Parts: sequence; structure tokens; C-alpha cells
Amino acid sequence: MNLRAVWAIYRVEMARAFRTVLQSIISPVISTSLYFVVFGSAIGSRITEIDGISYGAFIVPGLIMLSLLTQSISNASFAIYFPKFVGSIYELLSAPVSYLEIVIAYVGGAATKSIILGLIILATASLFVPLHIEHPFWMLSFLVLTAVTFSLFGFIIGIWAKSFEQLQLVPLLIVTPLTFLGGSFYSIHMLPGVWKTITLFNPVVYLISGFRWSFYGKADVSVGVSLGMTLVFLAVCIAIVAWIFKTGYRLRN
Repeated sequence: MNLRAVWAIYRVEMARAFRTVLQSIISPVISTSLYFVVFGSAIGSRITEIDGISYGAFIVPGLIMLSLLTQSISNASFAIYFPKFVGSIYELLSAPVSYLEIVIAYVGGAATKSIILGLIILATASLFVPLHIEHPFWMLSFLVLTAVTFSLFGFIIGIWAKSFEQLQLVPLLIVTPLTFLGGSFYSIHMLPGVWKTITLFNPVVYLISGFRWSFYGKADVSVGVSLGMTLVFLAVCIAIVAWIFKTGYRLRN
């Protein structure tokens, strides 16, 4: 593996994040803080606890996951779409760099930025409510695994998209609603029977449930199922990326 080439692409992606720190870091943190204040104050005054956890603390994992999913997709999709837009993607594909190295560099850069953002949001949330992480290893594991998985998903969207508008289509119309309906601000056990069953078809439920378990040791679904679902989605994304480079889908035209 050409580690020098991987490092060069990775460094460019990380440098771009620091050049746009207002958009990459500060804006998501402010948005998440506003979510926390609004939901924590408005709903927290009516729902004091869920499963023995204060409502303010309960929604922290969901808020982190909301930002992690959207930012992972946005970072990776823009990173690969912009070379397509300006035409430099052909130079990259003709360079002595393997497809695996390209994916590792771009996805690694996007995932790193998302993980840093998630940790910053976690630190910000600790200013509002006292937090206790029962399983720090699994918290970091879910954080890294989710960031890598959805960065791969964003990479796929970036190759698929034909315009900047399409880059935002999936995060805004699909991922964000699924996250809101996936137990970010409530436990799915609070739902009526039929809606609880329907909610279990939402894949984001398993991500949020597993991540919340790492904080408080309580989850809506089994942590093993949450981990398994995440790994399945990761495998699907890897398979799609491999197919894209094998067929040249929207790379050669």
C-alpha cells in the first residue's frame, strides 16, 4: 500500500476542514446545542426521566448520533463529488494509487472529522447535564464504526450525485427523518405496539440504541443486534464501493 499517497489525500481533506471550521465544526455544535436546549427544556419539563435516566442526559447519545450520521455523509460525499465536479477525478484515477487507497484516504478523512465533531458535542453536552459513560470502550467503538460506515455511505452518494442538490437529498430527506424517528429523543418502548413494530424496521434505531447502551447500560434493542446491524450495513457499503470501482459507475463519464 502506498501510505504516502494515502497520507497526502488524507492531509488535504483534514486541511479543508480546518479552513472551513465555522461550517465543519462550529455550526453543527451550535445546532446540536440548540436542539439540546429546546428539547431539553420543552420536553424535559414534561418528561423528567426515561428508564431512570434524566431526560436531558437521555437525549445526548441521540444528538451525537444525529450529527455523526449527517456530518459523516456530508463530509465524504462532498470530498469525492468535488473532484468529479472540477474534473480532477480523472487525474486521481490515472495516478499510481489503488482504489483501496483512494477509499481509505477519503473515508478516513471524513470519519476523522466526524469523530472529532462527535467528541466535541459530547464535551459540550457535559456542560448542560452530568454524563456517565458505563462502557467507554464500546462508546468509542460505536462512534468509530458508525462514522466509518456512514462515511462510506456518503462516499457512495458523492459518486452517485450529479449535482450539489443531490448531495443533500439523502441526508435531508432520508437520514435526518430516520434519526428523529429512531429514538433520538424518546425510547421506542414509549410507542404503541404497532408503531413500535414499524420503528424496528428503521435501521437508525439500532445505531442509537447501541450507542445509548454504551452510556447508560440500557437499550431499546439488544446491543448484540445493534452491533450486528451496524456491521451488516458496513459490509453492504463496502460491497457497493467495490462494485463502483469495478464497473466504473459514474467515474468514467
